[in-house]
Amino acid sequence: GEVPVGAAVTDAAGAVLARAGNEVEARRDPSAHAEMLALRAAAAATGDKVLPEATLWVTLEPCAMCAAAASFFRVRRVVFGAYDPKGGAVEHGARFYAQPTCHHAPEVVGGVREGEAAALLRGFFEGLRGRAG
Repeated sequence: GEVPVGAAVTDAAGAVLARAGNEVEARRDPSAHAEMLALRAAAAATGDKVLPEATLWVTLEPCAMCAAAASFFRVRRVVFGAYDPKGGAVEHGARFYAQPTCHHAPEVVGGVREGEAAALLRGFFEGLRGRAG
């Protein structure tokens, strides 16, 4: 029943430091987004609280919470697949990194393999609607 969003954090050489999927339902924790879990695990793996050489890769445009976390973890780059006009906060909504109060704005690359990511998410939500009806 988890929304199929996955995230990975890679170092400057492209090696995977951590990866995670959403665990909101499993943990009964609304902050257990894939990005949050992967960033925490990557920081633990490096033994540091910041990830200045890292790239955060994620299926879906990060929400405000996850965009803020990437900023606070000081990641170098955020790369995402599908755009999220309703809940996204990077290219949509709050546009977190464009705010004057944002202390660190990573490079952002959106729309990477967008069609595949969007199809995965669309299929999940269509399945939910089919079960509810």
